[in-house]
Amino acid sequence: MCLHQKEKSGKTLDSQNKRAGRTGILDIRVRLGKEDVMTDNKRRFKELANTCYQKGYYTFTQFLSPAEIDEFFQIRNEISFVEYSMFGGCEDAERQILRFGCEDLLGYAEEFPISCIYCRPAAPKFAETVGHRDILGALMNLGIERNVIGDIRVKDKECYFFCLKNMKEYICGNLTKIRHTNVVCIEIDELPQVAAPVRKREEYILSSVRCDALVAKAYRLSRGKCIPLFQEKKVFVNSGQFVNNSGILKEGDVVSVRGYGKFVYAGVVRETKKGRFTVAIEKYV
Repeated sequence: MCLHQKEKSGKTLDSQNKRAGRTGILDIRVRLGKEDVMTDNKRRFKELANTCYQKGYYTFTQFLSPAEIDEFFQIRNEISFVEYSMFGGCEDAERQILRFGCEDLLGYAEEFPISCIYCRPAAPKFAETVGHRDILGALMNLGIERNVIGDIRVKDKECYFFCLKNMKEYICGNLTKIRHTNVVCIEIDELPQVAAPVRKREEYILSSVRCDALVAKAYRLSRGKCIPLFQEKKVFVNSGQFVNNSGILKEGDVVSVRGYGKFVYAGVVRETKKGRFTVAIEKYV
């Protein structure tokens, strides 16, 4: 639960670099106009990867949403000449920062520029209950962008959230009220265990372990309401968009359904005599 980086390493060099060899500064640039449709995010990812490799220092994005993370995975193989890692401030963070570079390549280590902020009522006795939307709205009213803020965890009348390190002083000095409640914000070293997400284990009997069957059962949806979620790209597995509704999940896969919630697929528990499957998930509550 602490702010330790969690590495997800890519390959150090792609096959083209291996053939060409590397002497001095890399002279192979990623061509930005290769795709028919190139989003601003994909261009930015490629620019950051090239900058890291050619100039020899770490580069970072701001906090990325699951959809933006999926855009990175779509072009990951095109920038495999530099290692990358992702971290959102704590385990199971949904919004994460992408970092290009590693100690082996650059010769030094650098932490993710993330601060954890603890926000509590100034007068708990008179504080009202606030939700995720209230906290995010109060932060946006400070004039900052959504990508400056990471995950928000609400615990009773208190909350914890992550932000870019260069914004911590501004936020702590200016976030003084959420709805009608006066609040105090301070930076803390790490997210406490009390704010960790809670997961509830549930078991279902299914005729198939397809992803759409699990999503429908987990959120009590009919097939007619479930299938459009995949078509509208609202289903993510391990931060990547998952449009194949008939796809089979692997044990440990994290499934996020926009507008409904998130769960971890715990696998098949047993097979019944009639050939059906008892499967388990751990749903975030």
